Amino acid sequence: MSMASKMPAFILLSFLLLVIDITPKIAGVPASAPVTEPGHHAPAPAPAPIMIKDIKECDPACKGRCALHSRPKICIRACTTCCQTVRCVPPGTYGHRELCGPRYTGWLTHGNRTKCP
Repeated sequence: MSMASKMPAFILLSFLLLVIDITPKIAGVPASAPVTEPGHHAPAPAPAPIMIKDIKECDPACKGRCALHSRPKICIRACTTCCQTVRCVPPGTYGHRELCGPRYTGWLTHGNRTKCP
């Protein structure tokens, strides 16, 4: 066989290798499993918000929420107002406000800033 007759076979074989999925299947691992680098973990799910049944529960929940705030008294006052109305305090000391819903995130001050911490 001459080199000229081997070329079309080589091109066809190369094309088939690109088109056909020839990845080896590892036992026990599905083909669609995400590949992560060592040392990297999937993001943790967001914690659940603190749902308030009685307004007496607002004070300790807001003290925990505002523990690291630069102005804790103002934060606790705003948080308590929001908690008594919406009956929810986001988990943690910062962020996760969207877990309490649009009533919590959409409440604005006179200065057009978010009211609830």
